Amino acid sequence: MNSPQSRFKTFIKKGLSNKWIKWLLILIAAILLFLLGLYISIYFGLFGKVPTTEDISSIKQEQATQLLDKDEKLIGKYYIYDRQPVVYEDLPKHLIEALIATEDSRFYEHDGIDNISLMRVFVKSLILRDKSAGGGSTITLQLAKNLYGRKNYALFGMLINKFKEAIVAKRIESVYSKEDILTLYLNTVPFSDNTYGIESASRKFFNKSVNDISIIEAATLVGTLKANTYYNPRVHLQRSEDRRNVVLNQMVNYAYLSKDSLAYYAKQPLELEYRSFNHDLGVAPYFRAEVKKQLESILDTLKTPEGDKYDLYKDGLIVHTTLDFKMQQLAEDAMEEHMSRLQADFETSYGKNSPWETNTKLLKSAISKLNQVKRYKKQGLTENQIKDSLSIVKPTDLFSWKGDTIRNISTIDSLKHYLKFLNTGMLSVEPTTGAVRTYVGGIDYRYFKYDHISQSERQVGSTFKPFVYTAAINNSLSPCTYFSLNKVTYTDYDDWTPANAGSDEEDPYINYTLENALSNSVNTISVKVLEEVGIPKVLEQVEKLGISKNLPNEPSLALGVAEISVKDLTGAYASYLNEGKAVKPYYITKIEDKFGNVIATFKPEVSEEEAYSTYTRQVLLEMMKSTVNKGTATRLRHTYGLTNDIASKTGTTQDNKDGWFVGLTPNLVTITWVGNDNHAIGFKSTGMGQGSNSALPIFAKFYQKLNKDSDFNTITKGQFETPSEQVLSDLDCEPTKRDGFIKRLFKKKDKKKTFN
Repeated sequence: MNSPQSRFKTFIKKGLSNKWIKWLLILIAAILLFLLGLYISIYFGLFGKVPTTEDISSIKQEQATQLLDKDEKLIGKYYIYDRQPVVYEDLPKHLIEALIATEDSRFYEHDGIDNISLMRVFVKSLILRDKSAGGGSTITLQLAKNLYGRKNYALFGMLINKFKEAIVAKRIESVYSKEDILTLYLNTVPFSDNTYGIESASRKFFNKSVNDISIIEAATLVGTLKANTYYNPRVHLQRSEDRRNVVLNQMVNYAYLSKDSLAYYAKQPLELEYRSFNHDLGVAPYFRAEVKKQLESILDTLKTPEGDKYDLYKDGLIVHTTLDFKMQQLAEDAMEEHMSRLQADFETSYGKNSPWETNTKLLKSAISKLNQVKRYKKQGLTENQIKDSLSIVKPTDLFSWKGDTIRNISTIDSLKHYLKFLNTGMLSVEPTTGAVRTYVGGIDYRYFKYDHISQSERQVGSTFKPFVYTAAINNSLSPCTYFSLNKVTYTDYDDWTPANAGSDEEDPYINYTLENALSNSVNTISVKVLEEVGIPKVLEQVEKLGISKNLPNEPSLALGVAEISVKDLTGAYASYLNEGKAVKPYYITKIEDKFGNVIATFKPEVSEEEAYSTYTRQVLLEMMKSTVNKGTATRLRHTYGLTNDIASKTGTTQDNKDGWFVGLTPNLVTITWVGNDNHAIGFKSTGMGQGSNSALPIFAKFYQKLNKDSDFNTITKGQFETPSEQVLSDLDCEPTKRDGFIKRLFKKKDKKKTFN
């Protein structure tokens, strides 16, 4: 009887005598030799360098720069890849379990290549045609791909990349512990919405750090790894929820979760708290853009320990700022509430005769400034050709307070659409340091990139008047000095006759004290006060308040024809709350490298000397309190119900182009501006455009919100100092007095004179 060995030899001989089997075996041997040769050539770098264990030991990943508020809350990031690394201790146990159950159940048993899983895939996928067999890839293999990516090869690209990843995976396992591999993987794996790393994904989709995410949230994020676009929870909520439940089922299959828990979690709706860190979206985009500009200049002056320049987008810097995240949110909410209503009123007031629709000269000027038109002109297109090009209808993304829309319109119609929008700037700073607490540079950074805090300069209107009165009081003019309301024509300035708003029937024989004149923003008296103290002294006073630009050397200076930025105006007004010392608003307190080492610090920029006396400061504060209690800002009390200690000044410019409001409370100075970016478009009426209607409500709504939150008690419950007895005595006079009979008899109603 033949032995088994004999029978096997006979089988081999017969097989080899069959030419088809012989050629099949030769083919298999050739393939194996080819694969072995390919593997060896890859191993020794014939297809490009394969990372060595030394390379892998010193992995350096690009990291986003983090922008933190004053309480170290994340407000934004600067990045090419949105990545924010964490350590293993930050990773919750249920996140690790969800990942292993779904992506690599034998993770702790293999050395980077799971041969058992590969065999399963081979049998099920290639032989049994079972599509549910999985891919056989391990977490370590995926990490190799995440770290070093894949290259395009003309032939056998996938095979070459797979071999490379296998080699790298083996080396990773020889260098790092399983905990390190999990940490590296979760710090580098791509999630939905161009987000890299679990910490960035947690903050983006659930607005919390990874160590705070729940089982449901962890399963959701792990579920997206299968296909981060297809299972994007922001875009495909139900699809993502279904995938989450698959992950939860896997956790049950591998005993990480009980069936009872699965029954509970699977029924829970998926709730996102999405926060985009896109540079155009999220909280404080104008602030983040301005800080970015400053950082780029600052980093040019700094060197790494190795002598290299820091990279804002890759080096994982930590930037500590002065902003108050929560207060910023309230400021933005207040702005949106008011501006959406004001915009509707603004458009209604013009009706069908709006300048953005009917003013041909204005439209032609606006069109000529378009970059698109400038390009066409360089290309040699004629006026008619340019007009035809601008008239082509195409899908266009349009901003609207009711919700963004996409409409098929021409470039010209798009221009008309955007010409109509009012814009705004709002800045709040701590008066003793200049630390910026809120920064609203416009209504929507996506569509209106121009920053109305740092870039824009507009006529400041009546908000300039306190500087005139400050110079007057500081130069010994008594607060109870009376000035007549009557108009004066200044013959040496083209017969310029300043008038008061709605003053056609004003009694020219009535005289106001300085306090009454300032609180009611009387133009005629402001010019007379300027004349009394002299333009040079006012300009000198303003320069001491940190406004160093050249200002108009003419009587209209008293009415605020000067163009000043919100930022500079805020720094000057802070002096009334800071012992007469102006401040320079600042944004950054310190910068750390990714290891937490401080590489730069920044201190407040406060004027060394007082710009005026304590007496003057207390007098001006009392005058501006009167603006709130009985002057142009009384709606703070009777309309918005604010009972806070507030001093203020409203401002409106010529032809109702700009509305301003200055709000001073003991521990915060806030300035708001409202107007149209196109200087040719103003409000239809003074009633709508005056600062008390256009700009004041933003401040009022902001403080209403602050008042409801005890976290801001130091702001909302602050009280002004008690003025000195001398100040109270000097302000103790009748606010108005009327000329006597004899004086009225000889007084001219419309006086003509030269400006002294």
